[in-house]
Amino acid sequence: MATKPRVIVLHGAHGGPETNWFPWLQAELEVQGLDVLRPRFPTPQGQSLDAWLAAYDAAVASLPPAPTILVGHSLGAAFALRLVERASEPFQGLFLAAAFDGALGLPDYDGINRSFFETPFDWAGIRARKGAASRCWAGDDDPYVPLARSREIADRLQTPLEVVTGGAHLSDETGFTTFPHLREAILAAWVPAGQG
Repeated sequence: MATKPRVIVLHGAHGGPETNWFPWLQAELEVQGLDVLRPRFPTPQGQSLDAWLAAYDAAVASLPPAPTILVGHSLGAAFALRLVERASEPFQGLFLAAAFDGALGLPDYDGINRSFFETPFDWAGIRARKGAASRCWAGDDDPYVPLARSREIADRLQTPLEVVTGGAHLSDETGFTTFPHLREAILAAWVPAGQG
C-alpha cells in the first residue's frame, strides 16, 4: 500500500484558507482518504516571503513524512514555487491556479507581494523537484492576472495549462467555489497508487 498522500492548499494575498474552493476541495479529498492541510498566512498585514515560510514550517513541523502535493492559488502559486525551489527532496505534485511571476500593476497587491519575486525562480531546480503530477489552470478573463502571465509559468514548468472559459480569477469573487478539474487531477495522481 502506498503511503497516504498529503495535499497542502496555499491561499493568496488578501485571502485565507476558508475562501474560494479550498474548503470544498478539502472535503472532497478527505472523503477519498487523503490528508489535507490549509495553513493560514499573514496577509495583507505582515505579509512577506519570510513570514509565509515561517508559518508554513510551523504548520508542517509536527506532521509525519508523507508524499505531498502542493496546491497554490494566485500568490499561493508563487509561494508553492518557492517551497519547491528550496526543497531538498521532490514533492509528489504541483497544481497551480491563476499563477504569475512579478508585479501585476495592482497597488493593493504589488507592494506586499514584492518579496516573493525579489530573486528569479530557479526553474530548472523547480522542474526537477515539482513531481510527476503537475498542471496549471487560468481563467481566460482574469481581471488581476493576464492569461499570458499564467501561460508563462506553465511554459517554464513544462506542464499543461488548462484555460477555464469565464473562470476569472478562479475565486469565490465570481462564484468559483468548486474546482472539479483540480479534484480529478489530484485523484488521478493518487487514488490508483493508493489502491495498489
